[in-house]
Amino acid sequence: MVLPTTQPIAPWKNEGDLMRKENLEQPFHPIYNYAFITDSVEGLIATDINTLTDGEPRNNFLERKLTFNPEGALTGARHLTIAGDTFYIAVSKGLAVVNMTDPLRPILTTVVNLPDVRASAVQFRYLLVSTQDGVQTLDVTEPTRPVIIPGAALALRSAQKIHWARTYAYVANGADGIAIVDAKNPEALKLKQMFNAGGEISDARDIALASTNASLFAYVADGKNGLKVIQVFSPGTQPNFYGFSPEPKPELIASYPTRSPALSLSRALERDRAVDETGGQIAVFGRLGSRPFTLEEMKRLYLDDEGAPWFASDNP
Repeated sequence: MVLPTTQPIAPWKNEGDLMRKENLEQPFHPIYNYAFITDSVEGLIATDINTLTDGEPRNNFLERKLTFNPEGALTGARHLTIAGDTFYIAVSKGLAVVNMTDPLRPILTTVVNLPDVRASAVQFRYLLVSTQDGVQTLDVTEPTRPVIIPGAALALRSAQKIHWARTYAYVANGADGIAIVDAKNPEALKLKQMFNAGGEISDARDIALASTNASLFAYVADGKNGLKVIQVFSPGTQPNFYGFSPEPKPELIASYPTRSPALSLSRALERDRAVDETGGQIAVFGRLGSRPFTLEEMKRLYLDDEGAPWFASDNP
């Protein structure tokens, strides 16, 4: 199950007469009315969650609003990454891409042929995809038409779920522990470090990162071993902890045995995020003229007049 944002929102409070026009706010995209579920048989399922934000606890019952699996294309669905109104779904046939401009009338735009897709993570113009071969980078400058970048791959023995945090990607890598990947240049991935805490992390299935004060923590669903907590860096281990993307200095600090294998984790709160990957407003700032950029305004920062990405060499 995936929410389009982990921020606490009530989309219906930013529509029609409730909108504060003087702030230049934009109405929330309808995608934020729903939670989405992947199902290996039924494909993609949506349920309206606005009943959870109306202040009335007695009506907190969820109903299915959408089931989408055109001609079985989403059979085997097991992981979903939401990037604005574009969905990237791990399915039996590869990576399915779905246009969710109208959440109740999805459009399957393509299925990228990749072997045994397990999960994905998006950041700006790139999508990292874990497969049976490791991690592969796709160019998603045009979100609904991903392009596999030849040679932009990193071989890993058991790549599972991914958390991409600025210039590093953290990959749950089964028996090998956690692969910390230098992804500063997504088209040339490099293994920074394989971390298994001296063999204590041996069944890594999922990983989620979150900051607390000046420290970064990684929470690991370590399969049969339960939950593990890694302090990725802290003021005591990394003097440059206030930098944009400090070098990881991982150390295992806590373990918790679970009754059954730990296979998945929820995402942490994404603080202060204002706009999604396709220009949909998320946060309402409550200040005059405080809206975030629209998609077309954002594109002018990284695409030229022909729609190609700017590069440093373009401006000698």
